[in-house]
Amino acid sequence: MVSLPHPLPGAVGLSHLSAYDWEAADGVCGGSPHLHLVCTEAYVVTGGEGAVQTLSPDGYRDIPLRAGAVAWFTPGTVHRMVQGGGLRITVLMQNSGLPEAGDAVFTFPAEVLADPERYAAAAALPAGTDAEVAEAARRRRDLAVEGYLPLREALAAGDNGPYLEFQRTAARLVAAKVPAWRELWRAGALATAERTGAQLAALEAGDPGYLAEATAFDATPSREGGYGMCGRRDEYALPGTTLHEPSAEPSADGRAG
Repeated sequence: MVSLPHPLPGAVGLSHLSAYDWEAADGVCGGSPHLHLVCTEAYVVTGGEGAVQTLSPDGYRDIPLRAGAVAWFTPGTVHRMVQGGGLRITVLMQNSGLPEAGDAVFTFPAEVLADPERYAAAAALPAGTDAEVAEAARRRRDLAVEGYLPLREALAAGDNGPYLEFQRTAARLVAAKVPAWRELWRAGALATAERTGAQLAALEAGDPGYLAEATAFDATPSREGGYGMCGRRDEYALPGTTLHEPSAEPSADGRAG
């Protein structure tokens, strides 16, 4: 099994996002709507303003974002970051490594979601100049919005059928990846929780010897300005995070976001 001895607290993922300011078909500027299958995601707003639109069994919500606000959404919640002006967030992602391994699914139209190869082609970004990758990211965002707007309209009208069908389709799309995800989870989030359990047992037994391993770590962004699901993304090469080459970025915001 992969060993991740020094993940971030709780084995969370960390990135920073500047929300896209590209206008979509509905006149709203922002990112690509998507959901995560097994990861809760949190936005910590560090600057500017905007919103996150969500679809869930609660219905459609438009949650305001401004500096100091925190918003988070559980697995299955479709979310779309909306730019209001200078919006910048820090993303905290449960189960670091899983979003980058494909835990996120875009709200592409049904005919794209029904074909795994077509979905993969639409979700991937090509290698190329910054302008070429930006154009591909914008096309991907537009395709996700195309599939998202009917889901939102139906849910707002009280019909959750299309939203639930999207969830089921997303689950089918990622099913083959679950064994690999389980290994990432065991090495990251589960191992971190088990390590805490062992430390509690040691303290209870009067043996704080593990504290002799105390140390500190630091990191700076390993990549800045990449094209994530919701915006330009600064990321960190930290234990448990599966980073992608520019030609394969990203399989998920959110990546986180």
